[in-house]
Amino acid sequence: MAPRRYSLAALRSAIATWREQTRFRWELKRISRDNPHLIDDIGLTRRQAEEEIAKLPFWQR
Repeated sequence: MAPRRYSLAALRSAIATWREQTRFRWELKRISRDNPHLIDDIGLTRRQAEEEIAKLPFWQR
């Protein structure tokens, strides 16, 4: 079996996706702290928001 080869474009795309998810989780954390009533407006339950925030690395929570 040949080793997998990953392109630089695929790596950049993966990093961009990771950064976007991290920004979303940071923003969700800020919203849940400052304006918790807005969680409903974006279509998430409080539990879903907490689960998503928990995906942040422990040093960023």
